[in-house]
Amino acid sequence: MTLSTLPLSYCGNVHPAQTVDELTQVLTTQTARVQRQSEFPIAAGLWLPDAITRELEESPDRLEPIAKALRENNLICYTLNAFPFGNFHLERVKEQVYLPDWTDPQRLEYTIRCARLLARLLPDGVEGSISTVPLGFKALADKPDFQQQCITNLLELARQLDDLHDSTGRVIRLAIEPEPLCVLETTKEVVDFFNALRARVDSEALQEIVDRHLGVCYDVCHQSVEFEDVAESIAELNRNQIRINKVHITCAIDLPNPAQNKEGREFLADFAEPRYLHQTFRNSSTGTVSEVDLTAEFARNPPAAWLEADSWRIHFHVPVHADSLGPLSTTRADLKKAISAVAALEYAPHLEVETYTWTVMPGKDLPDVCDGLTEELAATHRLLNELPKP
Repeated sequence: MTLSTLPLSYCGNVHPAQTVDELTQVLTTQTARVQRQSEFPIAAGLWLPDAITRELEESPDRLEPIAKALRENNLICYTLNAFPFGNFHLERVKEQVYLPDWTDPQRLEYTIRCARLLARLLPDGVEGSISTVPLGFKALADKPDFQQQCITNLLELARQLDDLHDSTGRVIRLAIEPEPLCVLETTKEVVDFFNALRARVDSEALQEIVDRHLGVCYDVCHQSVEFEDVAESIAELNRNQIRINKVHITCAIDLPNPAQNKEGREFLADFAEPRYLHQTFRNSSTGTVSEVDLTAEFARNPPAAWLEADSWRIHFHVPVHADSLGPLSTTRADLKKAISAVAALEYAPHLEVETYTWTVMPGKDLPDVCDGLTEELAATHRLLNELPKP
């Protein structure tokens, strides 16, 4: 049984920051507060949007205030979220979060900038991870050679990460994050893609580089929304030698018995908000059926086939310590299964809580972001400690 011994991380994409000064302010106020309120060390999983990486590329010394804020608040950083390229806190983000996709040189260049910055922030002897988009959003992936262009850019990234390893001694691993309705959403699609990627590898040396630097970010709620057996999903990735470089500790919404649960559907309608995409799934005898985004009207007056489903799953990251939200359930049971499956691996992926939705969560008497994050980290810490010891 293996679990990361690094401090548990939480993802900073929950905090708006588009400049180095704003990010430094986030670290010295909000992240530092979560650290003070926690009874154990935590790590800062930084989100560096494109604007910040460009600012730091133009003025490399500007990284020092960030490093200083980490040091002075007893924080380390070993992982970055390089999924959202632009401003993740606009009034409307939705499907734009998947752009640029991995056919676009901008995505490659941005990710390389993130890797160079992470190499400078990593503690000695610690590997780094960077999560990224699952190639792109299916509805926007309309180029005839889309997958092959993605593979070309990912192989180039692997080569550059290898060069970075040679020049700095730092190992940085990319973590491609499957997500509902994206080019990579199911475990099978991930396996098929890595098989196609490996088919393009033309030497043992490049194979070693790819194996070291390219893997996945396993966001638990994403596979729960797909109605996958998360333990089997993780086992299947392992059987196919696809390394999980990072685990996003997350829970989604589950609406049981929608036909009889009018109160739950009414409650769910409040989760239809204008900023983020909330892919909605139901299971059927022939597989899953999906809606691109949850709307209040859909929740209240769904088609008859949706009422006949046993349950719905909605891609809305909800607090990881919650088994239920009023008349709604959550996929926390899957989270427990996934953590146990990850603990059984022969290596230890990075672990990060990623509930980025605190500022759009409906309801009264919600904790503020820092208090909510503190509660999530504490619950996750307890969950990890409850696992059987080897």
